[in-house]
Amino acid sequence: MERTVAARLSFKTVAWTKVAMAVAVARNAGYSSFEESLSVTAGGEDIPLTELGDHHGGRFHYMEFEEPTDVVVDYTATVGGLALPEEPGLMELIRYVRPSRYAESDRLLPTAYAEFGGLQGEELLHAVRNWVFRELRYVSGSSRGTDGAVETLLHRRGVCRDFAHLAISLLRSRNVPARLAAVYAPGLSPMDFHAVAEAHISGAWHVIDPTGLAPRESMLRITSGRDSSDTAFLSTVGGSLSLSELRVTAVVNGGLPEEDPAKLVAIR
Repeated sequence: MERTVAARLSFKTVAWTKVAMAVAVARNAGYSSFEESLSVTAGGEDIPLTELGDHHGGRFHYMEFEEPTDVVVDYTATVGGLALPEEPGLMELIRYVRPSRYAESDRLLPTAYAEFGGLQGEELLHAVRNWVFRELRYVSGSSRGTDGAVETLLHRRGVCRDFAHLAISLLRSRNVPARLAAVYAPGLSPMDFHAVAEAHISGAWHVIDPTGLAPRESMLRITSGRDSSDTAFLSTVGGSLSLSELRVTAVVNGGLPEEDPAKLVAIR
């Protein structure tokens, strides 16, 4: 499988702003080919970047701006082949079964046991995916950046990260390690960065997308973590910025795979 992805961002910073950006495809030794280009400019001049490695092959790019600056980011990548599956350690599985900022699994424990009390493994995974898909409405712009899984369940609507946070919380409530993955998703409409959930069952990570908006087999990982606090595509660690443009494209060279929600799939 060969996939080509791209992202273009434009934003303006205030003085003394520090930015962490996650738009690059995660590295994985299984890919047979990997070509990418990342350009960050201001006024036609290249901006110095520091690449920082994160969990699961993810990469953040760090930059600093002393003066207010208009910044343009262009990223493209063409990736051939499929990623190798991960072999998580015990500490990683412990981390992903704990409650986190946007995945308040401790608060959703009664809901998880009321809805899925007798289920385990693959049956539980599919039941959670289908329940979230059924209970929530996908509404662009309907959630706030501070909303976690509990708020999402109360409002019964959200965007992709909200669907993923709720699924992750319900799975963790049943002691299943679960995490959020930020991905490029060929076939997604409207096209954007996408967020999905991954659960560790039967000795491997499997992805579920409760939105049902894109085929999982063609997704490319950008980064993964406990929830969207770990995976935001653009964040400040000092100062502030305002985003003025975001364009994302993602295609499979040769056609999209057919999506079967009942099939176990890994992000490859």
